[in-house]
Amino acid sequence: MNAADFQALLPVLILAGGATFIMLQIAFKRSIALTSAMTLLTFLAAAISCFWAADVAPKMVTPLLKADHMALLFCAVFTLAGFVTTVLSVDYMEQRGDEPEEYFLLLLLSTMGACVLAYSTHLVSLLLGMELLSVALYALIAYPDKSILPLEAAIKYLVLSGAASATMLFGFALLYAMTGTMSFSELGVRLATIETSNAISLCAAALVFAGLGFKLSLVPFHMWTPDVYEGAPSPVTGFLASVSKAAVFLALLRWFLESNLFQFPALIKIMGLIAILSMIMGNLLALQQDNIKRLLAYSSIAHMGYLIIIFMAAGNIHNRALATEAAIYYLIAYTVTTLAAFGVLALISAEQNDRENVEIHHLAGLMWQRPLLASLMLVALLSLAGIPLTAGFIGKFYILTAAVSGYHWVLVASLILGSAIGIYYYLRIVFHMTKKPDEHHYQVNATQSWMVRAVSASLILGILLLGTAPQPLMEYIRSIL
Repeated sequence: MNAADFQALLPVLILAGGATFIMLQIAFKRSIALTSAMTLLTFLAAAISCFWAADVAPKMVTPLLKADHMALLFCAVFTLAGFVTTVLSVDYMEQRGDEPEEYFLLLLLSTMGACVLAYSTHLVSLLLGMELLSVALYALIAYPDKSILPLEAAIKYLVLSGAASATMLFGFALLYAMTGTMSFSELGVRLATIETSNAISLCAAALVFAGLGFKLSLVPFHMWTPDVYEGAPSPVTGFLASVSKAAVFLALLRWFLESNLFQFPALIKIMGLIAILSMIMGNLLALQQDNIKRLLAYSSIAHMGYLIIIFMAAGNIHNRALATEAAIYYLIAYTVTTLAAFGVLALISAEQNDRENVEIHHLAGLMWQRPLLASLMLVALLSLAGIPLTAGFIGKFYILTAAVSGYHWVLVASLILGSAIGIYYYLRIVFHMTKKPDEHHYQVNATQSWMVRAVSASLILGILLLGTAPQPLMEYIRSIL
């Protein structure tokens, strides 16, 4: 490797170096203030380094990694998401009373795995990035070891995610046995010469898609999602729902584009069916929830269904650029919005034992107690519902445009129906926030730091800017495709 290769990998190298330094710091001196400050500096430096890395992009760094502008854009998004999660986690972990320093180390490692997925152009790097992301999440979900729910959630995620990874790895082995390569670009060429009715190819496709479907919480691989979301610490749940899913979806999108998997109509039709099931079932199940984290868990299943529409829309080569642009924009909008929603859940209560069990009626009076946090939750929910002037509206409009351009009317109808159902349960939370407090409402921590307030205001501004002035981001995405 030469200097240009190291420059192209600068965000990942900074995250790795920061994690190593923090590990040594923890060994010599335990201090949540020092560890969190070093974590914030590492995330900020990694995000800024994306600008220097862009000077040499696009560049292949070994056959495993491709440092192009799309990878660097999402490295910046993931590291900034890690920064926000760290800010939200400091108050949360202090309330827990545990020794939280390793928590921030694991957060760095998980973000590094997401960045590796953004660079990935090979099945090996895809697997390594996914496992680095997931293994750190196992520990993050269980980190408050004084509670039962996090341990239960972590065990479920560990067992099911391990099974999904093993399933996917077996599928990769079959792909390699058929084609003799693991590179995305070469896989597409060699798979085109193999009959689609071949039993091994069908088995490989089923195994790989089952593993990736689990990571994305697509129906019918979604059953773990509400239990894990409910049990995990709220900042970790936000990270899991946003960065983890965005990274896996980005790797899947790159695989489809570079291997031209759109050449297999049966695969695209199956993804269309999965999209419809995820949109409808996710929203219908969310409709029945009173626990906000379980509600948002089922909602995230529906949002992944919206995103899967992109693969159907991109089946037509003339529509592929628009579909890819829509997917990238929606991923960014969804990441910001999801972090905002779960960030509020991490901040609304100072109670330790019951913090994860936040019911809708617990938010009664939030608008009167904490207008800034209530505004953040309001903007996030409106964005998830796809209300105009928010990032979610532009994202859904983008996907709708791509689906209409490809004449996928069943998918369009499913998206509209799912969004209509979603409006009800999102606005139900808003209604409760505006009610007068009752004896069951949660007390809000009154000593939130200036950094928490600044991050909250920035998330509100980001969601509204993406919804009212999306042109700069649209033009940039268009320029890098």
